[in-house]
Amino acid sequence: MKYKRILLKLSGEALMGERQYGIDPKILAEYADEIKQIHDKGIEVAIVIGGGNIFRGVAGASNGMDRVQGDYMGMLATVINGMALQGALEDKGILTRLQTALKIEAIAEPYIKRRAVRHLEKGRVVIFGAGTGNPYFTTDTAAVLRGVEVHADVILKGTRVDGIYSADPEKDTTATKFDYISFEEVLKKGLNVMDTTAFTLSQENKLPIVVFDMNKRGNLLKICEGENVGTVVNI
Repeated sequence: MKYKRILLKLSGEALMGERQYGIDPKILAEYADEIKQIHDKGIEVAIVIGGGNIFRGVAGASNGMDRVQGDYMGMLATVINGMALQGALEDKGILTRLQTALKIEAIAEPYIKRRAVRHLEKGRVVIFGAGTGNPYFTTDTAAVLRGVEVHADVILKGTRVDGIYSADPEKDTTATKFDYISFEEVLKKGLNVMDTTAFTLSQENKLPIVVFDMNKRGNLLKICEGENVGTVVNI
């Protein structure tokens, strides 16, 4: 296997499937199957999931809501998604732990770095909820932060697109895909991979990012086996 420990970043919107909001149980089960495939190969898996299928703080703020209040609501949305994913994984027989940056003792452990690493070493899938626990930071930033903290080998960013393109492939048919690109090139070309805070944190800590299509069955396993899937961003 190419990677021993990964941080998988999933978008909340992906969980909607064909719905307008909320969680599609079919998508949830498919994601659990994909994660089980790599877990069964002995890969240590940590996960950060967004909350955009339930609530986005930025959207709330644009409608007149206090941004800080909105961001905390978004953090709680990520906890709901984390609980849903935890349930789906445990249905497949995988031991999981949900750790949150905000204390919610009835449903999750508080985030403690050493405990998270120990869970990973014991073969448990660890889901990190509530972002960084601070407003104004995205779940992309939370993913990179947690990835750095638990010494992940790579950030795997699962999206609807099969990699990074020179332009939005859904809008521009002439857009070309990159198999490999450096952090500097992404910044120079102004490509939208992650928000700048997350991207800079990844660059400073020399933590590579792979952007790939999570909805294509088997992609996650192929990446972990070293196949050229998606786009690799590295130094």
